[in-house]
Amino acid sequence: MPGQIVRRLKPEEEEILRKREELAAIRATLAERELELVDLRSQLAAFEGRYLRQVGTLYAELDEWKARISELRARLDPSAAAREHAQQAREQARQTYEDAHGAASKTSDFTPSSELKGLFREVAKRIHPDFCRDAADLERRTRLMAEANRAYEAGDAETLQRILNEYQDGADAVDGEGIGAELIRIIRQISQARERVAAIERELTALRQSEIALLKKQAEDSEKAGRDLLAELAAAVREQIELAKRECEALSKQEGRPA
Repeated sequence: MPGQIVRRLKPEEEEILRKREELAAIRATLAERELELVDLRSQLAAFEGRYLRQVGTLYAELDEWKARISELRARLDPSAAAREHAQQAREQARQTYEDAHGAASKTSDFTPSSELKGLFREVAKRIHPDFCRDAADLERRTRLMAEANRAYEAGDAETLQRILNEYQDGADAVDGEGIGAELIRIIRQISQARERVAAIERELTALRQSEIALLKKQAEDSEKAGRDLLAELAAAVREQIELAKRECEALSKQEGRPA
C-alpha cells in the first residue's frame, strides 16, 4: 500500500527469526534420524526373529544333544572335570533354548508404509523430549515418544495419529515473557537436538556393526547371488545334529541304555 511504513526489525527480532529457522531445520533432521533409528531396529529385530526360527531353534536342538553327550560321558567317566563339563553343557543348552524360543523369535517381517513413516516423523518433530518446556513436559513427551516407537514397530498408524491428536501445542509455550526468554529457550532446544542427533548417529553406527546386522548384510548379498544363507546355515546345523545323535547313540550303547 502506497505510503505504508514498514517497521524495521530490531536486531534481537532478526536473531530470533534466524534461530526459529535453525530450530525448524534441526527438528526435521532429528525426526529423520529418529525414524532411521527405529527403522533399523525394527529391521534387525525382524531379521533376528527369522534367523532364530530357521537356525536358532536348530542350534538349541544341537546343544541339547551336546548336553546329553556330556552327561553320558560324565556317567561313563565320573571325574570332577567331566561332571563340570556336563553341567556347563546343560546350562548352555538351557540358555540356547530360551534364546531361540523367546520373544525375539516371534518378531515378524517389518515393512512400514509411507503413511506410517510420515506420522512418525510428525510425532518426532512435535513431541520429541528434547523440545520440552519443563520437567512435567519432559516426562509426558518421553512417555509419548516411547509409545510412538512401539506403535511404529507394530505398524499401528492409528495410535500414532492418536498421539498427535492428544498432544497439545500449548506445551511449547515459552517460559517467561519477551524475546530474550524465547531466544534462550530456542538456543537450548537447538543444542539439545544436536546432541541427540549425534547420539543417534553413534547408535546407528554401532547397530550397523553389530553381529546381527552383519549377518543380515551377508544374507542380503547371498540373496542377490541367488543363494539362501539361512537355509544353508540350517542345513549345516542339521548335519551337526545327525553327527551328535550318532555319537549319543554310541555312548548310550557303551552305558547299556537307549539314547
